[in-house]
Parts: sequence; structure tokens; C-alpha cells
Amino acid sequence: VAAPFAIIGSIGVVAQIPNFNRLLKNNDIDVELHTAGEYKRTLTLFGENTEQGREKFREELNVTHGLFKQFVKEMRPSLDIDKTATGEHWFGTQAQTLGLVDAIGTSDDLLIQEITTHEVLSVRYTRRKRLLDKIMGNAGESAERLLLRWWQRGSHPFV
Repeated sequence: VAAPFAIIGSIGVVAQIPNFNRLLKNNDIDVELHTAGEYKRTLTLFGENTEQGREKFREELNVTHGLFKQFVKEMRPSLDIDKTATGEHWFGTQAQTLGLVDAIGTSDDLLIQEITTHEVLSVRYTRRKRLLDKIMGNAGESAERLLLRWWQRGSHPFV
């Protein structure tokens, strides 16, 4: 289920690696990298990258993309994976037309629909308060409740 304005996708893989090698060389800073295995480190942030390393890195990205496409295809067998695994993204209604989502709706719509057949739980996180915060917070809440009671009874002491 996706909202009509949700961005769905992309079935693609991206990697971006900055390289500071020239900056380090210009400042006479050496970096040593020791590895075992020809392809243990294909690209590096600080060393000089080679075309061989770049090619191996691209090859690994393509393998990852293939595994990702395979997984999506297994989960959505009717999907035209060649049409959708281009790295693009689509909005909810477009994604439904392509078969990437089953229905259009919001999370509220889904919860309201499912509440009739499922138990819906609410989970809330609260941070621990310091003792002073608890005391001051409780005093403030008490004063607020007292003023609200006065207001509801028709006694408007501050108006």
C-alpha cells in the first residue's frame, strides 16, 4: 500500500566514494594501506585508485543490482523487472500501474481498514525525566488541571 504521492523505488544500486589522494599528495601526506587479497580494497578514500580497481568495484555493484532485482522478482513475480529495475523512482499511482504496489492509500487508511480484523497496538517512547523535571512537570500539570476545572465550572478567575 502506498500513498498516491509516495516515492516508490528505485530498484538500483549506487555507490559514491570521495577520494582525497591529490589533496593529501599536495600537502605531503602519505597514506599506507595494507591488504591481503588482490581485491580486498578496490577503491580507497585516501590512496590512488586504479582503473582496474574501478572496474572491479563496478562489477561488484552490478552483482549487487542483480541480486536485488532477483529478490524483487521473487516477491513480485508478475513485475516486468527489466522495465522497473532501471534505478528510477515513481509516485504511488504510477507504481501501482507498474505492479510495484498493490493498492493506493495512506497508513491511516490501512490501519482503519485492518482494525476490524486485527489487534492494533500503540507503542509510545518516553524519555526518562530528571527528578527536578518530574517535580516541576507534575506541579505544572496540577495547576493546569485546577485551572481547567475552574474554567469548566464557570468560574473564570482570570477573565
